[in-house]
Amino acid sequence: MAEAAALKKPEAESEDLTDGFNLIIDAMKLNGIETIYGVPGIPITDFGRMAQAAGIRVLSFRHEQNAGYAAAIAGFLTKKPGICLTVSAPGFLNGLTALAHATTNCFPMILISGSSEREIVDLQQGDYEEMDQLAVAKTMCKAAYRVLHAADIGIGFARAIRAAVSGRPGGVYLDLPAKLFGQVMNAEAGRKSLVKVIDAAPAQLPAPASIKRALDVLKAARKPLIILGKGAAYAQADEAIKALVEKSGVPFLPMSMAKGLLPDTHPQCAGAARSTVLKDSDVVMLVGARLNWLLSHGKGKAWGDAPKKFIQVDIEPKEMDSNIEIVAPVVGDIGSCVAALLDGMGGNWTKAPADWMGAVSAKREENVAKMAPRLMNNNNPMDYHGALGVLRTIVKERPDAVLVNEGANTLDLTRGVIDMYKPRKRLDVGTWGVMGIGMGQAIAAAIETGKPVLAIEGDSAFGFSGMEVETICRYDLPVCIVVFNNDGIYRGTDVNKAGSDPAPTVFVKGARYDKMMEAFGGVGVNATTPDELKRAVNAAMDSGKPTLINAVIDPAAGSESGRIGNLNPQSQLKKK
Repeated sequence: MAEAAALKKPEAESEDLTDGFNLIIDAMKLNGIETIYGVPGIPITDFGRMAQAAGIRVLSFRHEQNAGYAAAIAGFLTKKPGICLTVSAPGFLNGLTALAHATTNCFPMILISGSSEREIVDLQQGDYEEMDQLAVAKTMCKAAYRVLHAADIGIGFARAIRAAVSGRPGGVYLDLPAKLFGQVMNAEAGRKSLVKVIDAAPAQLPAPASIKRALDVLKAARKPLIILGKGAAYAQADEAIKALVEKSGVPFLPMSMAKGLLPDTHPQCAGAARSTVLKDSDVVMLVGARLNWLLSHGKGKAWGDAPKKFIQVDIEPKEMDSNIEIVAPVVGDIGSCVAALLDGMGGNWTKAPADWMGAVSAKREENVAKMAPRLMNNNNPMDYHGALGVLRTIVKERPDAVLVNEGANTLDLTRGVIDMYKPRKRLDVGTWGVMGIGMGQAIAAAIETGKPVLAIEGDSAFGFSGMEVETICRYDLPVCIVVFNNDGIYRGTDVNKAGSDPAPTVFVKGARYDKMMEAFGGVGVNATTPDELKRAVNAAMDSGKPTLINAVIDPAAGSESGRIGNLNPQSQLKKK
């Protein structure tokens, strides 16, 4: 009996236990989170290993900002919060730009960072990478939470997920101090503490009176215009939006990430007549678009002298009247609002005046005809139009491919030249016009969609995230990167007249970005003519191999700041 008693384990030792590591993983899996984008390091290295072993895909980047951009665009593509995981302090700070970017662009994302212990941070005792990260993050995101106890992990994740995707989506910060990961608790109690989020983004139905008001304004218009924003693309109400546009007979103008909701070649698309429709329209319906700087705040020279009435469809009531009066605000989620508008139109809606649609079509065809010869040249070195002319054809032949685009001239001209044919196939810099999103977005697009990716990059923009070509090669992703290399920012021809240093906007002449891809086992190609570029891109898209094409562009090509040079202040002082 004494021997049996000695062999019997104490009750506490036989108890099934779990810890913070496993509870975080279980909370993610319970809520359908399948992918983490991040950079390993103290105190999250073991968590990344354990998450991978548990079946979550963990994509390890070379810089947290790029992992954050990947998580943000994953949120846009999937309507689920993209997850970015970083280390404390410097890693957390590197992720903040992407978190703020996600919030500004209304992309659901959760930045999860390990952090120092509260008792040391609060007394400022000098812990490893000590920082009050929660306080810093609060100014950059939609919501911020800290979890101190393992039993609260389930609630913490539930709150973060719901905050990220409900209402107007955005970025959320979740602070996980190092001690939390190792906290131990009863396994059954831990399981019961987890929360599966139900109906995280419930439909928000518009008021019937707002629908009637909007349709009354639209019906009275002589020159109506519909502007589709990336909020409309995010909503994934594609068929309803298409039906609204076609039933109304109104010309539509897609903002850059809404291109492809209806094909850019659709007869009602006014993309090639943008200036005309903005100036001449009398009623403008905004669907998931904001009257911010990208639309000149709804006023000024770009909008002409014709008096205008605005209808705005948005989930955020505070967006109404942000710059000018909105005579017909429609508040609710895009899908519900568009469905209600269609229902309100009934079966005998009178389409927009034919003379207005005819005038828009004529202007569009005139502008397309003017542009066509510029897209057909085979110059050596290339100009932007010759290079984009062949890429335009490639995208038309491969409408399922995802296009990622950033730069100054490279962004502006690509947006105007390359037609899109399907929704959520064009990803770019968004509301801030921030550079550096390219490689993160390309990686996430390949992971989340399973489709080939074509990233068209300015050489300056590529420099912000170029080291992620190693990440692309490591995971063997079907990404073809085209770097438009004109030796500098805007142009590579500036001269420093005061000394021997290069001008601030000039890069190394004749740089070979393709060699970077070769260094990591990918395919590198140097293309000097549109014909060479076409062959190289087609080969890359056919093979699915990580490829970088150094597209040599005339250094004199391009303009200062692309099409927003007016935002760059000019000195009024003259040197004597």
